[in-house]
Amino acid sequence: MQGMRQRLRTAGARSLQFDQVITLPQTMLDTIPAEITDPVNARILAVSEDRIAGFLVDPFAEIARLAGLDTPTVHERLRAMLGAGTIRRIRQTLMATNLAPGALIAWRISNDKLEAAFDYLWKQDPFSGHIVIRSTDSETTGSAYRLWTTLKVPQGFSMQKHCDLLEDRIGAEAYRIMPAKRLFALGVGHVRRRGVEPGSKTDELGAVINTNIVELSALDWRVLEPLKRELSVDEIGDDLWAKRAAEADLPLDEFVRVARSLNERGVIGRFSTFLEHVKPSAGGTRVTRYNALFHWRVPPGREIEAGREIGRFHILTHAYWREGGDEFAHVNIMAVAHGTDKALVLAHKAAIDEHLAAIGMPVSYTNVFWGGRSEIKPSEISPGAYARWCQSIGVDPESMR
Repeated sequence: MQGMRQRLRTAGARSLQFDQVITLPQTMLDTIPAEITDPVNARILAVSEDRIAGFLVDPFAEIARLAGLDTPTVHERLRAMLGAGTIRRIRQTLMATNLAPGALIAWRISNDKLEAAFDYLWKQDPFSGHIVIRSTDSETTGSAYRLWTTLKVPQGFSMQKHCDLLEDRIGAEAYRIMPAKRLFALGVGHVRRRGVEPGSKTDELGAVINTNIVELSALDWRVLEPLKRELSVDEIGDDLWAKRAAEADLPLDEFVRVARSLNERGVIGRFSTFLEHVKPSAGGTRVTRYNALFHWRVPPGREIEAGREIGRFHILTHAYWREGGDEFAHVNIMAVAHGTDKALVLAHKAAIDEHLAAIGMPVSYTNVFWGGRSEIKPSEISPGAYARWCQSIGVDPESMR
């Protein structure tokens, strides 16, 4: 690509777009790079991680347009990265907070049972999504809660009963359910965030995303179940949804109509590529190394105000209002940041703290929980899948309502 001319437009660290479309020679596709450090791959990932909102008939064409590449190149590079494991999965995400009751769960469990519990939740519970073993730099309130998970329990079933069942299965001593009352930041974009400086933030306050549950029809679920499943390497190409429509036993135009309707109702999230961001790639490259869960306690009644200020910071992949209760010193705002350098992650946290102090937001307690071993999978949200899972483990689904 020597001599290639391009113009890069940026708006803070939040947007990335190229004006000129580039068609790569076929000779360059014979051996396809699969690392995030490759400049073409980086351009694709800067868009594909979290910039393709909603449902699109051809999301790959939109990635190509925003990255300034041709669509066949995007197909080839995504196939290569997915096949090499650089990309963990590609899928149409849903706004699961609007489809199934969800929460962050902190588990108190003895160290001798910790790894086995992790494995059980990772391999045996389709409704636990992010599974992380966390620690703090010093013994603090909540340090005994080492195992953290996100949980979605499909509509019609009880989260409390599900946690009680898991508590018994993994041998936990206690757990804390922390549903999100509001969200202020939600996006991944690890490649895009690699160069973000501490203190970088938007001019506008963070959005306020509600977590109201949307009830769906049988036809809606018939489309959603195949729509949300992750893609295989050979599905990356033209006519993406044709096979999924056939799986739903629907004409393609009807499948697309329902998907667009779901999008209009706020059910569809992003079409996203998810990087393997904890483990090194085949070439030894790490996307991130440190996963930090920040806690703040602000005065009751000011959670949305504080959350919108915190949600402005570019480094954060998630920010939300959750109630930590006695177990976590009554924290009520939490956020997640990732980075390759621990001191830099702490510098980002310090910049947020300084901003809160500068605007006069009282913070009476704060803490950082660091992520260690972790695995991530999409939480299953289908009521039918929940009933089948209960039956597979010898539990009457009706007893879990």
